[in-house]
Amino acid sequence: MFPSASGKTSLSVYLHGVATALPPHEMPQDLVRSKAHEILGPKYPQFQRLLTTFASAGIERRWSVMPIDWFDAPHGWHDRNAAYIDGATALFRTAAQGALDQSGWRADQVDCIVTLSSTGIATPTLEARVMVEMGFRPDVRRVPVFGLGCAGGVSGLSLAQALATAAPGERVLLVVVETCTLWFRADRLQKADIIATVLFGDGAAAVCLSGIEPVGRKVTLGAGTQVTWPDTLDIMGWDVDDVGLGVVFDRSIPAFVTERFADAVDTALSATGYSRADIDRFVCHPGGAKVITAIEGAMGLPAGTLDDEREVLRGAGNMSAPTVLFVLERVLKGGATGQMMAAALGPGFTAAFLPLHVGATK
Repeated sequence: MFPSASGKTSLSVYLHGVATALPPHEMPQDLVRSKAHEILGPKYPQFQRLLTTFASAGIERRWSVMPIDWFDAPHGWHDRNAAYIDGATALFRTAAQGALDQSGWRADQVDCIVTLSSTGIATPTLEARVMVEMGFRPDVRRVPVFGLGCAGGVSGLSLAQALATAAPGERVLLVVVETCTLWFRADRLQKADIIATVLFGDGAAAVCLSGIEPVGRKVTLGAGTQVTWPDTLDIMGWDVDDVGLGVVFDRSIPAFVTERFADAVDTALSATGYSRADIDRFVCHPGGAKVITAIEGAMGLPAGTLDDEREVLRGAGNMSAPTVLFVLERVLKGGATGQMMAAALGPGFTAAFLPLHVGATK
């Protein structure tokens, strides 16, 4: 049993499997820097002095649903969104099947699918596009969610946990998919677009959860909480125009984290019945190298505490919503146990939290 955000005890919800997926096109950071210099250098007078950010970002490689030469030509909404539908659908299938296999579930045993994505528009949504091929039942409940951005991995997990709590015997599949690279902009020439080019990659993650107690190691999920700060809409998000989506990525984010994140953590911990002393491991969305360092500083964590976050960032970049689930997968595979708190920041400006307890392997 876990205390809920209301203080009442709720039924236990367990994580049965977590899997991640990367698209086929590997993009080493040096290759991205070279391509960005080729495309943006002649257009953006300040680009030369921003070249160092490719080296200081803590990223060695990222992955894209499209080959790097695709970015040579200009693309509008139609091209970008068509690539999103194809790429995100493929990532959905791979991540979802991986989580199902890990859980020992068949697709036709899933009662509810939560699909979370903010980097394209698909109607019918992604889970509908794979239903027949993957073998989901015609009566499976579909819950597509848009607009949560980088906070989506934790917020999506919180939503899936709430749905599983409401129906303890049902199986819930969460799939989080983002294709950030498709919205590379060579036309706006804003610093935020350069930073996005430095940081963002594509990826997906899926989680199976239910109130059915698993055999072996138990990963128990509590109820999630959120903190949204007023008057912060311009910190992170998308601008929408005729060409596509343009990133809103304010330079104040690391400083904002340093000033405000600890209070948000304490609020979330209090709502779920915990204190900082109860938490053995924070599992954080690695928005960037500076953000990871800012979180460690804000929380008074020893430098290097969030090295799993740094390793995910190094190997795949910031994939927006699924990135924190890549970290969770790595933490679980590493054998960590105890009381944990997942955390992510995203548009709103919002901090999302979810407590989880990881038991020892039997």
